Amino acid sequence: MGRIIGIILIVAGVLICGVVTLFMAVGALMAGEGPGVSRAGAVLGIALFGVMPFIILVGVGVFLFIKGGQEAAEMADIRKKERLLGMIQAAGKVSIGNAAIELKMTRDQVKTAILDLVNQGLFSGYINWQEGMFYSKDLAQVQSTKCPNCGGQREAVGKGLVKCPYCGVELFLPQT
Repeated sequence: MGRIIGIILIVAGVLICGVVTLFMAVGALMAGEGPGVSRAGAVLGIALFGVMPFIILVGVGVFLFIKGGQEAAEMADIRKKERLLGMIQAAGKVSIGNAAIELKMTRDQVKTAILDLVNQGLFSGYINWQEGMFYSKDLAQVQSTKCPNCGGQREAVGKGLVKCPYCGVELFLPQT
């Protein structure tokens, strides 16, 4: 929406500047140097009522256009994360490669998206890097001390991340 408003403001600024400049120039030419509008007055009128609104409207319009583009990119990123979370929760398991292809993301972007979802407390599950699979698990299953892949004892390696030292599976735990 910001992009549309930005474009409207830019167009309005250009139109106002053009109309005021035309009006003042024609008025100055028709009045000559007599008691009507002088050329100096026309220049002042163009500066005050043509150029200043142009600068203000076009400046605000450009700002809104750029800000709208940034917001659109952020919304696209959020939608991809929502789709990734939905894919994993619906299927129970999703390969990293399939998720990357379907979401048009790199593997690193998929991993970053999962870590963001974990940090936001929206995803709990685990990933098997050898298989390249994401697994969605119930919170009770993920919070046990045993690895859901091999049954080995797990170790905490970071905030919201637990790694099995035996099979390398990383478990993503929601933040409490």
